[in-house]
Amino acid sequence: RTKNRESRRQHKPARASTSDPEARVMKMANGGFYPAYNGQLTVDMDSRMIVGVEVSNDADQRLLEPMLEQIEQRYDQSPQEHCVDGGFRSNPGIEQAAEKGVAIFSPIPTRYSGNSQKQPEEILPGDGPGVSAWKERMITPEAKQKYKQRAATVEWANALVRNRGLYRLLVRGIR
Repeated sequence: RTKNRESRRQHKPARASTSDPEARVMKMANGGFYPAYNGQLTVDMDSRMIVGVEVSNDADQRLLEPMLEQIEQRYDQSPQEHCVDGGFRSNPGIEQAAEKGVAIFSPIPTRYSGNSQKQPEEILPGDGPGVSAWKERMITPEAKQKYKQRAATVEWANALVRNRGLYRLLVRGIR
């Protein structure tokens, strides 16, 4: 199925938004696809203060490292722990965070894609020290409990921003 989709893409001319060429076509909550940007917030879980804001046209999986860099530049230190949505988790991102001493809290996927018989929490030969530590951490009840706090903080901040009218911003260009 994926092969057919890729084949169809190769035979169609490339398309770009006529209103904003930097925007990426993204799937929306209503099921449609529109040119858009991806807005991200980082929230301090204790104070509920927004400590990082980013707008990009990248996929979520590539946004963990830039957000950690933004926090480090802004506050001259990295957080000790960082709770992120499962969509932000990437093995390279977890490894880079571990190198900076940041413990990532993100759910372990429920299963691997394909026909793998391995459990997602199994430490694999190709897993680096950061990913191995993340898997070991996330199977503990304490880590699962800590991650549950994310909904009350980050999702709260997202809801607050939307309730204050920042649901949709009309922009042209990522800057």
